[in-house]
Amino acid sequence: MKQTWRWFGPHDLTSIDDITQAGASGVVSALHHVPTGDIWTPEDIARRHKEIATRKDGSASGLTWDVVESLPVSEDVKKQRGDWRAHIENYKVSLKNLADSGIEIVCYNFMPVLDWTRTDLRWQLANGGSCMRFDMIDFAAFDIHILERPGAPADFTNAVADEAAERFGRMDDETRKHLARNVTMGLPGSTESLSLDDVREHLAGYGAISPEQLRQHFIDFLEEVVPVAAELGMRLCCHPDDPPFSLLGLPRVMSTESDYRLILEAVDSPANGMTLCSGSLGARADNDLPGMMERLGDKVHFLHLRNTLRDDAAGSFHESEHLGGDTDMVALIAAIVREERRRKEAGRTDHQIPMRPDHGQDILDDLKRRAQPGYPTIGRMKGLAELRGVITALEHPITGLAR
Repeated sequence: MKQTWRWFGPHDLTSIDDITQAGASGVVSALHHVPTGDIWTPEDIARRHKEIATRKDGSASGLTWDVVESLPVSEDVKKQRGDWRAHIENYKVSLKNLADSGIEIVCYNFMPVLDWTRTDLRWQLANGGSCMRFDMIDFAAFDIHILERPGAPADFTNAVADEAAERFGRMDDETRKHLARNVTMGLPGSTESLSLDDVREHLAGYGAISPEQLRQHFIDFLEEVVPVAAELGMRLCCHPDDPPFSLLGLPRVMSTESDYRLILEAVDSPANGMTLCSGSLGARADNDLPGMMERLGDKVHFLHLRNTLRDDAAGSFHESEHLGGDTDMVALIAAIVREERRRKEAGRTDHQIPMRPDHGQDILDDLKRRAQPGYPTIGRMKGLAELRGVITALEHPITGLAR
C-alpha cells in the first residue's frame, strides 16, 4: 500500500512539513474552493501540485498529489435537474485537466444532500480525547423537531422517536443550533455549507426520487464519465454512503456489497471502481469488510482505513481507534496485502493501492489545535503508525500471514 495523507490545502492546520514527518509518501487533496459543478482549471490544479511539492522553507517535500478526494458530483446531476448535463460535461473537462497533470485516481460519492453525517464532532472519550460520533437519538431530534421534516417520525422506531422528543425538550437553543450545524456541515474542507432551508429545498427536490431512480441516475452519470476516464487512463472510485443507511427519508445506493456489485457490473470497466472505506461500511453490522475486499478487491482503487464502534441497537456509532473498532482491521489488511500480491503477479501497474489513515481521535495537542473535525494531526499519525505496524508484520517473510 502507498501510505497517503489527506490535506485540505494551505489553510489546513496540518502542514506539508507535518505530513513528511508523519511518514506519508503521498497526498490526497482537492480544490475545495471551486464550486461544485464548475471546471477545475489547469492553473488551479498546477498550483495545488506545487503546494504539495514544497515545504515552508521552499525546499522540495518529496510528496506527490496521488489521489483527488473529492471531485464532487452536483445535486443537479444526482436529481437530473437544472444544469445537470452541463455539470457532467464540466466533470469530463476536469478529469482531462487532472489527467494532464498526472493524476490517475479520483474519489467521489453519490450521497444525496448530506455528504456525510455526524451529530457530535468532538465527543468526549473516557481517556480525555475526543472523536466524531453519530447518535441516532440526536439525529431523530434534529430530523423531527429541528428540521421538522414531514413524515420524519415514521422513519424511526417508537422508542427512538419518544427518546428523541424527551432529549429535544431538554436542549436549550444553543444546543439545538449546535446540533443543526453538526448535521449540515457538508464535505470536509468544503467552503459550501447548508442552511435548514437549503436542506428542506433539496429534500423537496428528492421527494419523488426512489432508490431505483437514484441508482439509474448514478448509472447514467457513470456511462458518461467512465469512458472518458478510461481513455485518459484514470480510475474513478466511489466512496460509500456515510452512514451506510437511509437518512432524512433519502435513498441511499452505496451502502452494501450488493450496492457496489450492481454499480460495478452496470458499467463494467477498469475505470469504474470503489473506495473501500472501512469506517463508513463498518458502521453496518452486516457488512463483512475482509470478505468485501476478497470478493471486490479487483475493483478497489483507493482505501480509507479507519474504524468505528457501534454503540447501540438504534444505529449509533463513534470513531474508534484504528485497531479498536468493530472491523477486524488485521483481517482486512491481510486481504488487501493478498490482493496487491495478486495484482503484482498479474503484471498490473496499479498493484500498489493508495491508502490513507482516515479520520482519527483528537489526542494530546490535537485538543488545542481544533483542526478540521475528524482530521487531527497526532490522532491520524497514531492511526498510521498502528496500520503501518500491521502491514509490516503481514508483509514480512518471517510471518507469511497474508498468504
